[in-house]
Amino acid sequence: MPSQKTKPNIAVKALGMPWRDGKILAFEVLDQSGNVKGVRPLGGTIEFGETWKSALTREFKEELGADVKISGEPIVLENHFEDDGESGHEVLFIVDVVFVDECFELSDVVQFTESDGTGFTARWFDLAELKTEGPELFPKGLLDHLIRRA
Repeated sequence: MPSQKTKPNIAVKALGMPWRDGKILAFEVLDQSGNVKGVRPLGGTIEFGETWKSALTREFKEELGADVKISGEPIVLENHFEDDGESGHEVLFIVDVVFVDECFELSDVVQFTESDGTGFTARWFDLAELKTEGPELFPKGLLDHLIRRA
């Protein structure tokens, strides 16, 4: 019997961008050695039957215990990437959000845990500093889009 190879799939995700004093809240993406290789807005996978809006609010509630309000229209990006030797493909709905309660207004660092128990660190990043000093803002192309609209 021929082996059944798993067919690659396209992930569809919703990401939210809270802002504070011109800085975006993004979590640190680590390489296999634990070094920061980039940062990315918070959010996650849209489940079957779920809208991108409901997925986004659910993800913020699950990850941060916070309610968010969507502010504006989404940026839709298609992202082809390679991560630790694996090819990836995702379609992303990325939108500005505002915390309903000012829960993280005074926090420079935000710690959160994914449903699988993996811990993450999020920080506020200045777009100009990301452009000149890094780390890289994922997905590729998002930083240039944000700078153009500013």
